[in-house]
Formats: sequence, C-alpha cells, structure tokens
Amino acid sequence: MSPAVGRSLELYYIDGRPDGMVTAELFNWTGHVLMFPRTQLSAALARGESSYAGIYLLLGDQDGEPFAYIGEGEDIGARIRQHDVRKEWWTSAVLVTASANKLNKAHVRYLEARLISYAKAIGHTPLDNLTAPVLPILSEADIAKMEAFLENLLIVLPAVRVDMFIQRTRSARPATSTTPVRTIADPQEVAGGGTRFVLESRKHGLRASAMLTDGEFVVEAGSMSRLEWTGLDHHTYASLYAELRRSGVLTEQGANCVFTQDYAFRSPSAAAAVVNGRASNGQIDWRTADGGLTYKDWEARQVAAPEGTA
Repeated sequence: MSPAVGRSLELYYIDGRPDGMVTAELFNWTGHVLMFPRTQLSAALARGESSYAGIYLLLGDQDGEPFAYIGEGEDIGARIRQHDVRKEWWTSAVLVTASANKLNKAHVRYLEARLISYAKAIGHTPLDNLTAPVLPILSEADIAKMEAFLENLLIVLPAVRVDMFIQRTRSARPATSTTPVRTIADPQEVAGGGTRFVLESRKHGLRASAMLTDGEFVVEAGSMSRLEWTGLDHHTYASLYAELRRSGVLTEQGANCVFTQDYAFRSPSAAAAVVNGRASNGQIDWRTADGGLTYKDWEARQVAAPEGTA
C-alpha cells in the first residue's frame, strides 16, 4: 500500500467571519465549493458560480435530528430559490460547481446520484430525497472524471463542516449473541502497530474493546454498550448514541446493545460515552488490555518516551 499523500486545501472566508460564507478549493482541482448560511442567501445567489451547473446540499434539522437534501441543476441558483419557498427546515447550503462552468447536465446528475447513494449507505444524516435517482449513461472517460471529482469533493466537504459523508464504520461483519470481543496473541498489540484497550462495567455486564491505530480510536465489532442513553438528553454524545442506534451500528441484544461493526470515534471519551450510555471520561475508563494502564497513563508514556522506543 502506497503511503498517504498530503493535500493542499484553501479556505476563503468571504466576509471575514468563520460562520459566514466560505469557499473551499483543492490545489489542482477544478471543483469549487461555496457554503453559506441561509441568512446570506441573497448574497450567495448574487455570485457568478450560483448560475453554473452543479450539485447542492441543503442542511438543517428536523425533529431534533440532522436533515439534508441533495440536488442538482444546470442553474443551481434557480433551484435554491425554489427550495427557499418550499422547504423551511434548512439553515445552510453548499453549492458545488466547476471552474468555467465545465460540468454538464449528465455530469451533475451522476454526482447527485452517487452522493445520495453514498449518504444513504452511511446513514449518518436522513435525507429529504424521496427517491434515489438512476445513474445517467456516461462514457468510460466521463465516469472516471466524475469519480475523481467526487473523491476530491469528499475531502473538501468536512473542511466546511459537512460530515455526513464521513464513513466511520470499519467492518461490515455482523455480530451474534455468541460473538466474543476479538483477541489476538498479544492482547495489547494490534496488527499494524496499534494498541488495544478494554472498557468493562461489571455492574451493567458490559465489556468493550477498542484499538488505537492510524490515529483512530476504533471500538470493535462484538463490543457491548448500554441498552439506552441514561445521561442528560442535551449532552453532546446523546445524539451520537441515537445515531448509532438508528443506523444499526448498535443493535439490541438481550439486556444490552452490541456493536455490529467496527466504528471509529473521534476520542476515547466519545467511545466511552456510547458504551456507558452517559457522559464518561474515556481517558480513565479505557485501560490497556492487560489492565495495567489507563488510557491517560498510557498516552503520557508515549509522549515521554524517546522517538522509536514507545
């Protein structure tokens, strides 16, 4: 496997505010992304690229859950104006175009269909799209170009705070009632140089394992979590717990839930909160698999150790 290659991304805050209109572009990519709050709709639609062919995302929430719509058009500004009248729930939008208006109708239909399919497969954000469009017929060369365009777009979108296309599951392997948390010969070492941690709660009959590898804290399939979220409803991780239940990453199994797939969390505390069903300090709750060190103490050793000796 070839090593990952860094990419250069340029963000431009048009009005100098981090919560205002922002454009994003990758070096050597023809794509152009504009994100704006609905309160700046008129200013966004006055820009030249809003009349280009492209795709767009409407983002907001409905019934307390994130909600989105993915669309396309030969004049995306005209489509956004229609949605301004018909859809009340959205609070921000993203316009995706190409320099010199190089995308055509077939291109944007292809990108729309691929994004809708991808978003539904991930299941992070419910869509207002009632149907899944069929991929248009493109030449082999055009398909290759659109797939490359899509690959770059999925790198850019998280930079403008759109995370609905981030795939955090790492395995599709189903778990059963007899599925044990995986172990290997050396319980602390994971293939690829990672480290395994365990979180246990005898009171609730929980045991979960996770591995830290390639900078990700991944809870493994077969790990258990609480059957319900018992913490504060407005806590940051309450919505994450609900999302994992809704998407099927967590499924009910007896008195608890079980992870059906490996899932990459942003932090040990986020993982611990989902496992425990309440706010938790992952720095303390997770321990190395041999039970010797908390995550906090293990991390301190890694930082203190000379390079190459950790």
